[in-house]
Amino acid sequence: MVQITRRSIVAGLAALPLLSGRAFALSTGAAQGLVDQAVAEINRAIAGGGSEAQLISQFQNIFNRYADQSYIAAYALGPAARGASAAERSAFSSAFSRYLTAKYGRRFREFQGGTVNVRSANAVKNWVEVRATADLPGQAPFNVTFYVSDRTGRPLFFNLDVEGISMLLTEREEIGALLDRYRGDVGQVTAALQAGG
Repeated sequence: MVQITRRSIVAGLAALPLLSGRAFALSTGAAQGLVDQAVAEINRAIAGGGSEAQLISQFQNIFNRYADQSYIAAYALGPAARGASAAERSAFSSAFSRYLTAKYGRRFREFQGGTVNVRSANAVKNWVEVRATADLPGQAPFNVTFYVSDRTGRPLFFNLDVEGISMLLTEREEIGALLDRYRGDVGQVTAALQAGG
């Protein structure tokens, strides 16, 4: 498991103003409505009992509809994006999207037999935090928080926190480690993601 470090937290806080490029207009109701829809699909996928490949495919569709994937990919790549060409950034974004949905599809497969239930929504700065609870048989409930923004002109979630672990910070750290390994070469990081890390 990736350890969240002070460096990743500082990097995360520094990147949050990227969401403030337009006036905040997102209501808590709209944000919760988006998460209600996403969670309904997540629960159907969990309850479906399909194979891992089927669940990952379903999560790809869910992320395509409800996640701000361009923001998540840009955040994960961080400052390295400035030195990459448009083609390299596009290839990275596609590979990262497949990597991310496979990773979280496997994570949510652990929720089979349970449900995710939306509890509340709260406006924070330029986004809305929608809090949910994962209720699994034989386990204490734990929190899942969706961070929703209308940066793109419609509500989408740009971060997901599962049991206190932030998707944005974790992926920034994961991709940062790959960038260190490949000496900042975005093309090689993309190839590594395509090959499964």
